[in-house]
Amino acid sequence: MRREATPVAARAPSAPRVVPRAAAVRTIKNVHGHTVDRIGEAIVAGRYAVGATLPAEPLLCAAFGVSRTVVREAVKSLAAKGLLVAGPKVGTRVLPADNWNWFDPDVVAWQTHAGLTHDFLRDLQELRRVVEPAAVRMAAERATVRDIAEIEAAYAGMKDAIEHGGDYVASDLRFHQGLLRAGGNRMMVQMSKAIGALLRTSFEVSTTLLDGPASSLPLHRAVLDAVIAHKPGQAERASLKLIDSARDDIDQVLASGRKLPGLRLDPARGQGGRAARRGKAQGLDPRRDPA
Repeated sequence: MRREATPVAARAPSAPRVVPRAAAVRTIKNVHGHTVDRIGEAIVAGRYAVGATLPAEPLLCAAFGVSRTVVREAVKSLAAKGLLVAGPKVGTRVLPADNWNWFDPDVVAWQTHAGLTHDFLRDLQELRRVVEPAAVRMAAERATVRDIAEIEAAYAGMKDAIEHGGDYVASDLRFHQGLLRAGGNRMMVQMSKAIGALLRTSFEVSTTLLDGPASSLPLHRAVLDAVIAHKPGQAERASLKLIDSARDDIDQVLASGRKLPGLRLDPARGQGGRAARRGKAQGLDPRRDPA
């Protein structure tokens, strides 16, 4: 007996693919962040002279392959960082370096990419010498059991990185920021966040010496022991000794003429190679002054 075929239900048309809102927002932020980075790097590298007017919006849009809205938002971000000033009659002009927010991680990263100068590193070491010893003194006076545990964990990370390999600088940064927080001063806690990129720059340079991390580890231990013992004067002196040792290491690196390390920008903001190539194809290289 012949069996009748069972009718197959018609397949419903597939629904259009919807890009999640979160993914769309990330894409927009990446485009915006990339544009900020490219213009910011050009300014810090001196491709736009102080007082110079940025190219017109259509030129920047063509160079980066972005809309006018993206360019305008990027200009607003750079103005907030102190790099630009914009006005209806003066245009968008580059401000002197004294106006730049040197506590902004982006500005520090751009300066690192452009090249670390003696003056920049000198200013950084002087800032550390003014801020950190006083903060460490407060940490020795006020650090809680939890604060000390955090600093000890950071120290253990540094030691492990030396003995077995790993990210020494990340643990070093965690150690110093832990000391700044342990003082229990809310403004100092905020400063620990603000100067994080500056501290990382200092550590990146000083640890390029072959024995730099290993030789500085006992100096870090001396600071930690003084904080644990709640001896403010001893902690302050140990901090000064550590900072001066780092300054000597940096001077040695500079005198050697070796290539200084660079800081990596947030990988999520490293997009946009196509836009850069598109700008070149149109005769407007974003790495050069298009004016």
